[in-house]
Amino acid sequence: MVEIDKLLAKPGENISLKDYSPAYTGKYKEKDAKKHLKKNIKKLDELQYTFYAANTHSLLIVLQAMDAAGKDGAIRHVMSGINPQGCTIHSFKAPSKNELEHDFLWRHYIRLPERGQIGMFNRSHYENVLVTKVHPEYILGEQIPGVESLKDINEQFWTDRYEQINNFEKTIHQNGTIVLKFFLHLSKEEQKNRFLDRIKEPDKNWKFSFGDIEEREHWDEYQQAFEQAISNTSTKDAPWYIIPADNKWFSRIAISDVIINTLKSLNLKIPELEAKEKAKLEEAKQILLKE
Repeated sequence: MVEIDKLLAKPGENISLKDYSPAYTGKYKEKDAKKHLKKNIKKLDELQYTFYAANTHSLLIVLQAMDAAGKDGAIRHVMSGINPQGCTIHSFKAPSKNELEHDFLWRHYIRLPERGQIGMFNRSHYENVLVTKVHPEYILGEQIPGVESLKDINEQFWTDRYEQINNFEKTIHQNGTIVLKFFLHLSKEEQKNRFLDRIKEPDKNWKFSFGDIEEREHWDEYQQAFEQAISNTSTKDAPWYIIPADNKWFSRIAISDVIINTLKSLNLKIPELEAKEKAKLEEAKQILLKE
């Protein structure tokens, strides 16, 4: 198993992304990754079955990253063995007019997974302290009382917003939702290579948007926004894991290892029927055998 502690953004500490190598792979080699992931997919299937049957918790997995870091691929590979009946995935884009009529957490709250379900947010409520941090003009569209111009979006505004996120995650955790947050840490050079691949290869052209190049110009600002968001919101109830993403094969086994470790720690069991219900099963069995 991947050394999970090395990926954890310790609660209460100010992190610097420069301390985390996007190319880190630990003791793992690419030739062994496929076997490792296959084993993890099988284990996740087993754990999800128990998780679904126990119906006591839900699991929310948050994925955030710069463009081309591999969020979609991580979802496709890591969750490939999961029963679709027990899993939901939501990709959040720019908020709609209706969503802007509510607080910024509303559209995420109504997409939370039910008990027994695993839910994945591909981008999430964190966009409200990431893209809006780099482009604060977007905040004005939220029509927040007292925020009438960019000068009203000060440090206290962001401190309050981090606190609102922490309160949101603490509330859902206390009500049975396990929260795991993954930041796929990609290097600028590797992003460049992946963008070039999308341009060169016709079957990947659809993935490319010129807007990605425009956002790339704000790379340093985004790195700082991620550092501040992770430092202020990695908590015991909702930890952040910084996943090296230059090697997709490693990021996938790292994410799956964290999920497996978390589900195993719950020590959930398949529900056992009471004596009266078992007697009903035996009665049903005899009826069927007599047909």
